[in-house]
Amino acid sequence: MQVESLIEHGTGVINEDFLVVEDNLFGVFDGATSLTAETYENGYTGGFLASKLAGEEFRKNNGTMQELAKRANMTIRQEMAERNVNLGSKKNLWSTSAAIVRVNDGMLEWAQIGDCRIVCVYENGDFEFLAKWVEQDTETLSIWKEVGESTDKPIGVALHDQIAKVRARMNLDYGVFNGEPEAINFLNTGTRDLTGVRNILLFTDGLLLPNEKPWEERDYSEQLNLFRRNGIKGLRDHIRSIESTDLRCCAYPRFKTHDDIAAVAIGF
Repeated sequence: MQVESLIEHGTGVINEDFLVVEDNLFGVFDGATSLTAETYENGYTGGFLASKLAGEEFRKNNGTMQELAKRANMTIRQEMAERNVNLGSKKNLWSTSAAIVRVNDGMLEWAQIGDCRIVCVYENGDFEFLAKWVEQDTETLSIWKEVGESTDKPIGVALHDQIAKVRARMNLDYGVFNGEPEAINFLNTGTRDLTGVRNILLFTDGLLLPNEKPWEERDYSEQLNLFRRNGIKGLRDHIRSIESTDLRCCAYPRFKTHDDIAAVAIGF
């Protein structure tokens, strides 16, 4: 195996993504910025702690994907309880998306929750996502496309109520690790024979090409072609260059000028 990985801080206060490259297990974790101003030791946010706790639990690599997921989710709950987080309100919960794979004897095990992606790139040039996900931010970003240019406020302030509405649907409409037992209902897992696979690519949404029309289904062909030609760092450079032309995030609706990135590319 050849492994290329990337962990990069965006324009937020703290990098809430987390990367695991440990023996034959690889994972990316995307912590979600909490809707409260609460921070913890060392200025850590709930999103930072959620992704780190989940990632460290998977790093142990000592159980099935389902078992590791349950322990990751429960660890987040235990750590929130220890810090007296109000577990009865979703806006307070620490949360993270995740995508994890484990390679064993020509087989791939995988687990995914939230909007982190796992892509198989085949030797014949085709590609396939190994899990479906819910695009929970489509409505929010579509609204921002309409109103962003007409306000001086950032999206998090201007659309706070809309963002809170979406966050209230965690583990009801879409899944994340946030300590709620219902999270496991949204966990996607599977296995895959690696015959004919050239690359496995895992990434958080900071490595998505900027999208002018969030209401339309994405075409990932350009994204995967850039990856094939330039690797994940070259793809990152292309994304950052586009984002730098739209500092207010209005032409390409998104929550930050540059989002955090965690990514792993495994070649065979």
